[in-house]
Amino acid sequence: MSGTSMKTPGLLPGLLAIAFTILTMGRADAQGGAPASTLQRITETGTIRIGYSVEDFPFSYRDENGNVAGYSTELCVRVVDILRQELKLPAIEIAFVERNPRNRVSMLRSGELDIECVASTNNAERRKSVGFTFPHFVTGTQFVSLKASNLNTIADLAGHTVAATTGTTNIGQLNAVNRERSLNIAVMPVETHKDAFKLVTDGRASAFVMDGILLAALVAGAENPDDYAISSDALGWPEPYGLMVRIDDDEFRSAVNAALVQIYSSGEMEGLYARWCPQPIGPRGINLRLPMSAEVKKAFSQPSDPAQ
Repeated sequence: MSGTSMKTPGLLPGLLAIAFTILTMGRADAQGGAPASTLQRITETGTIRIGYSVEDFPFSYRDENGNVAGYSTELCVRVVDILRQELKLPAIEIAFVERNPRNRVSMLRSGELDIECVASTNNAERRKSVGFTFPHFVTGTQFVSLKASNLNTIADLAGHTVAATTGTTNIGQLNAVNRERSLNIAVMPVETHKDAFKLVTDGRASAFVMDGILLAALVAGAENPDDYAISSDALGWPEPYGLMVRIDDDEFRSAVNAALVQIYSSGEMEGLYARWCPQPIGPRGINLRLPMSAEVKKAFSQPSDPAQ
């Protein structure tokens, strides 16, 4: 397993003891499947494997220098530092492993990932396959279209071609609404968010269904943001994002949740959120202009398991 050293300046203080590695091959070696105890394996190897995405801006992506960055990435790095202190280790090496919506669950279950730090929705169906930590964001499923198309509500999608990313909860919600309302929508499965958004830009799809926050990020980063409109209607609202772990990994999940409670109660999240959502990000100055919602504030002030 080859990797290159990654420099990531400007993260939270106290993280200099953590070494970073981007897995250039995109997958970790799953030696004999998932470990019996993630915390024990981390202690023995001094390494944690974090699943990341190349396209879920601002949660997890590669920046202009090729480094793994984002809101969820920064949060997970902070969690790892707290785990390092609790395990009394001099350092924990972070191996960033690329995953996509279709393989993220299988990579967790096989042991190729220890935790996924992106923007995965915590819902009842997904909880049958994986475990989730306390929420770190809340959003809902909406759609983006060209303003010229004048599509504002779910009913407006009737008879249109609508794109959705394969392996997401959004495509399931779209199919359900399509059946329930007999909208005769031609659902177009697409491999990546970027490809789906381009279909809308090129006029080959009337709309793209995805989490509202991710649509806002795509529009903000587009060449002509004013050409697009995000729906007023929501196919599902609101649902939490959580960090994903193995379904039977209660010891590790409890340790991560304890770290999140420490971070949330310290007031650190206000600064972390401010760096990624309401102000310009990176050299391009992409600005989501998204103040912290009441749902997100509650997730931090009252961390809890949505399943309960």
